[in-house]
Amino acid sequence: MKLLRMIANLGYGSRKEVKAMFRAGRITDVDGEVLYADDVVEHNRVRVDGEALDPPQGMVIALHKPVGVTCSHNDAGPLVYDLLPPRFLQRRPVLSSVGRLDRDTSGLLLLTDDGALLHRIISPKHHVPKTYVATVTAPLRGDEAERFAAGDLVLKGETTALAPAVCEALGARQARVVLTEGRYHQVRRMFAACGHHVESLHRERIGGLGLQDLAPGDWRVLQRTEIDTIFKA
Repeated sequence: MKLLRMIANLGYGSRKEVKAMFRAGRITDVDGEVLYADDVVEHNRVRVDGEALDPPQGMVIALHKPVGVTCSHNDAGPLVYDLLPPRFLQRRPVLSSVGRLDRDTSGLLLLTDDGALLHRIISPKHHVPKTYVATVTAPLRGDEAERFAAGDLVLKGETTALAPAVCEALGARQARVVLTEGRYHQVRRMFAACGHHVESLHRERIGGLGLQDLAPGDWRVLQRTEIDTIFKA
């Protein structure tokens, strides 16, 4: 792929803007030699203003989504994409969230421009577990684990039963829940089916991948080995 197209696809600017970057000598190789729009150079040898290029297609980002931020490109209010470099929104293929966390849910969110990987993670048939910690407003009754594990729980407004899920009490009002599905507001609705209102909800893990030391609002690009851990839960 010619450099002009490569760099424009990574979101550094329109083709016209990237051409101007070439004319200004801002795009060089790793040794500082000026590169040109029609050059074909390995991705890892290209520099923009002396900095390595953003990862190529297949990039996966782990983000610690704070409460109050929405997983959308165009909703009102703070968006998860506001936490990322603006050029990431101009990447082609587009960068999308791998499933969603609602505005009032915090925790691990993945974003990628790899459509096949996105589908592999969210599709129930691949059984990638998602782990949440929920705090409810009233004490747990003690039968939640049995209800969630039965495989016959039907959410209000639906006709298909949920797949069995794990529920582990962590305290009087707190539980860890592990799902392999991703229905709309699923954890909140599961607890509602047991007579509970969820006060706070936090996603700890997707498959074998956790937040590690990411603070709310922080993000990082995952290495290939980290992506692989998603499927090694």
